[in-house]
Amino acid sequence: MGFIQIIEYRTSRIDEFNTALDEWLATTQGRRAGTRAMQTKDRDADNTYLQIVEFPSYEEAMANSNLPETSDFAATLSSYCDGPPTFRNLDVLREEKM
Repeated sequence: MGFIQIIEYRTSRIDEFNTALDEWLATTQGRRAGTRAMQTKDRDADNTYLQIVEFPSYEEAMANSNLPETSDFAATLSSYCDGPPTFRNLDVLREEKM
């Protein structure tokens, strides 16, 4: 079963956030489990972003979370955020191509 994680965060330092994200992507290339990711910006809430990441399964998402680089990355990103992120962990029950 597919799995999606949505991470909502607030930051006024999005450029620094994205630099750290690019570094994480480079260091985990070929080892990370995510199959697709999107960064979005909330039009109605200043400095509010959502990262939407798709995984083949919950188990693979948790293995991805357990990579040492992911732990380091999370700590770095939290220093750029204006508070703790909110996580939504979603099992994909149905998918339609529209």
